[in-house]
Amino acid sequence: MRILTLNCHSWQEEKQIEKIKYLAKIIYQNNYDIIALQEVSQSINSKVLFDNIKEDNFGFILMKELEKLGETRFKFLWEFSHIGYDKYEEGISILTKHHIKEKESFYVSKSKDQSYWKTRKIIKCKIVYNNKPISVYSCHLGWWDDKEEDFKFQANKLLEHVKKDETCILMGDFNNDAFLSNEGYDYIIDKNIKDIYNLAKMKDNGVTIIGKIDGWEGNTKNMRLDLILSNKNLKVEYCKVIFNGIRGKTISDHFGVEAKIEF
Repeated sequence: MRILTLNCHSWQEEKQIEKIKYLAKIIYQNNYDIIALQEVSQSINSKVLFDNIKEDNFGFILMKELEKLGETRFKFLWEFSHIGYDKYEEGISILTKHHIKEKESFYVSKSKDQSYWKTRKIIKCKIVYNNKPISVYSCHLGWWDDKEEDFKFQANKLLEHVKKDETCILMGDFNNDAFLSNEGYDYIIDKNIKDIYNLAKMKDNGVTIIGKIDGWEGNTKNMRLDLILSNKNLKVEYCKVIFNGIRGKTISDHFGVEAKIEF
């Protein structure tokens, strides 16, 4: 199983449509089974196409670009988390080629006010892969030292939905640097959660953020905020950063992370 996670920083990028087309091309070439996306936005005032999807939804446009390439197998899930940059409905998304048995979304933040930019939602689906059920989560959590929205609270809420008798894969922007000890990364790993990066036979330096970005304006370090986690010790062939200017063009203020897992 090939998987990818990316914080898209959607509609904040220059040459955004060009970057969506490039993302579609790489998804097509790399034949991913599951893709978890964060900061997947649509304009508040755009026309509704179906359900809660509007015509400029980043994920919907990505799907259309994939269809142009001949890739029509993906199912697309999107959920609205909060208003971003005062004009977008920002959300999280999952794309998968596999049959979806169940789907749900849930708040992990204390706030459920979608006009508040720190409100956080998770989207989850259960797929069937090689006759094996796997639960996949697209996650975008808050910061360790946030006084209004405590990361511990959000991590605990997330893990309440991770069932021990299921194979669960949690992908996304956890907003906590894996290189930093005794903060959010260690907190969630100490809950018997495994980092796919640590399980991988092949990996790189893992860096997904360089310098300051939105939400980390004062940052001067290289960080690993974007993670693929699991509640099981999985057999991982590789876990590598992509869209970092070395492996693929840069298309967001975050780099992506891809992995290959053997089931």
